[in-house]
Amino acid sequence: MAATIDGKAVTAVFTQPRIDGSFPSGLAEYLNAISLRRPVLLFAFAPKAAGTFLRSAAIDAVGGQLVRISHALGGRDTQPYLPVFIHYYLGGVCDGPLVAHAHMQALPANRHLLEILGIRPIIMLRSIPDMLASYWDMLAESAEARAEGLNCLIPDAFADFSDAQKADFMIDMIAPWYVSYFATWLAYQEEQPMDVCVLRFADFVKDPAKVLEAALKHADLPRSRAQCQHALDGAWKGRGELRFNKGTEGRGKEYFSSVHRERLARMLSFHPVLAEYAAELL
Repeated sequence: MAATIDGKAVTAVFTQPRIDGSFPSGLAEYLNAISLRRPVLLFAFAPKAAGTFLRSAAIDAVGGQLVRISHALGGRDTQPYLPVFIHYYLGGVCDGPLVAHAHMQALPANRHLLEILGIRPIIMLRSIPDMLASYWDMLAESAEARAEGLNCLIPDAFADFSDAQKADFMIDMIAPWYVSYFATWLAYQEEQPMDVCVLRFADFVKDPAKVLEAALKHADLPRSRAQCQHALDGAWKGRGELRFNKGTEGRGKEYFSSVHRERLARMLSFHPVLAEYAAELL
């Protein structure tokens, strides 16, 4: 799909934001104006939170296309890449709605970009030990997943670690990203409750169609429950082609000891915003 690139678009691409990620006057107004032309559906999920499944169903439901919104995936802690959005808003990239699934935190620069573009992200609240258990399995089985990482280097020898070493690595090296992820997003949601949609994995397990319906409504792409169920049924049929996790609640107890869980609880305690969510996250 061809985009019409004018002088204002070129200027926007080559103008750096301020050091905190906010945009100077003029550029901010331009980006806000063009963002009104086309919708964006952003699943800003942590790894192993059903994001692949939900985004696949969402693409079917809205007639959208999965688009990589980052400069690259190496490291996987996504920072949105402005030129992708400018290209999309001006008519390029894809015919239907842009659907993105990005492992990203709500750090200041990311927030500034999402806010100026009017993008209202969706996150999923799930037990961190359960997600770490699923991620552990993926890292043990996939050299590609180890190479992608999660804001840290994953040793390729991870597959040969003992279970005790794997558990320590997941808690010491990977869990801090998850804690920061939830601290940033839940603080954002507390400040701007209409901008961030917080889904719950327990609700998704009980009624996935209701959860998908809520996500699409939040992104101003509403679909009926029947349409959502049809899309979910289609996504489930194609599960063998993607990294769907097992989706089993409580499996983290099989992987991590009480000592590991105490270390994780201590990390959460550094962020007051997480206090009311601690039971769900642990």
